[in-house]
Amino acid sequence: MIACIILTVALLPLGFFLLGRISFCSALRLPPKCMPVSIIIPARNEQDNLPRLLQSIHAQGLDQIEIIVVDDGSTDATAAVAREHHATVISAPPLPPGWRGKTWACLHGATAASCNTLCFLDADTWFQPHGLAAILDRYATRPTVLSVLPFHVVHRPWEQLSAFFQLVMAAGSGAFTFPSIPPAGLFGQMLLIDRQVYFNVGGHEAVKGEVLENFHLARLLRRQAIPLCCLAGKQTLSMRMYPHGIKDLAAGWTKAFASGAARTPLPLLLLIIAWLCGLAIAPAALVRYPGMVSAAIYALAAMQVHILLRRLGTFPLYVAILYPLPLVAFFILFTGAITRRSVTWKGRTFDAAS
Repeated sequence: MIACIILTVALLPLGFFLLGRISFCSALRLPPKCMPVSIIIPARNEQDNLPRLLQSIHAQGLDQIEIIVVDDGSTDATAAVAREHHATVISAPPLPPGWRGKTWACLHGATAASCNTLCFLDADTWFQPHGLAAILDRYATRPTVLSVLPFHVVHRPWEQLSAFFQLVMAAGSGAFTFPSIPPAGLFGQMLLIDRQVYFNVGGHEAVKGEVLENFHLARLLRRQAIPLCCLAGKQTLSMRMYPHGIKDLAAGWTKAFASGAARTPLPLLLLIIAWLCGLAIAPAALVRYPGMVSAAIYALAAMQVHILLRRLGTFPLYVAILYPLPLVAFFILFTGAITRRSVTWKGRTFDAAS
């Protein structure tokens, strides 16, 4: 029992090392700077998500915003919905060998864009009131490559199982460590970048075959000593992932984490694993050695999970209290991700670990 307690107490602080510096865009104190920006949205069968995102962009009340939706071979009304919401629609040519659908669509959107600032944005995201203005204001104040991890909105019971995937995605970027270290990756949901910088590093063509193109773009940018900045999207940018069922959730996270584990720097990956092991030991010790001490350790672990989750999403308190359940789901799906050869996502099958 003593060994379990010591190990748990020793490993739990790693959570605050990995995620102790989660930073947000500051609230606007002055009118936002006028900045022309091309918003590029790669979209494959996104007729349900696009209205919410496009309405949120128009509601920002900003001028000089170009909206480009790149229809990536959709079989639904994606293109029609985008046009109804006053977006420019581009149909991506058939996917050539060696490319992923998202990288192919992003490249065509960037090529068609007319502004010097490019904003790549996933279709399942949306802006909070004045959120885009706050992000652009932050970008204009300290120009760099800026990536935002959207605030994860969850509603249905199975969506709560994303809790540790959200935590590990944030921790795996290396963007929120305390003390600070250079980010190991960028978040794929939103990226703001200067057009010239984008094409100088090869754009999405340089990472055309990658599932997690954001990690590989970060590597190319670091090679050219271009500063990177990652922020969390609370009160600015939100997302809702996999609302249609646990099957979609499993396939989506498998797609992301099969490649992500291989791209995360080994020291960072080992620290994440150690932290998760510490969280796993706490409930095991409570079951094996019930008592006030074990209960107190478990309460501390649950409190830490709750504090971190509330900075990254709408996960309710009961998810932290029952955190072993989403933690087990994470271990199951993550193990399946790193052992599975292929995964099907939006009608395309590809090597999950590439």
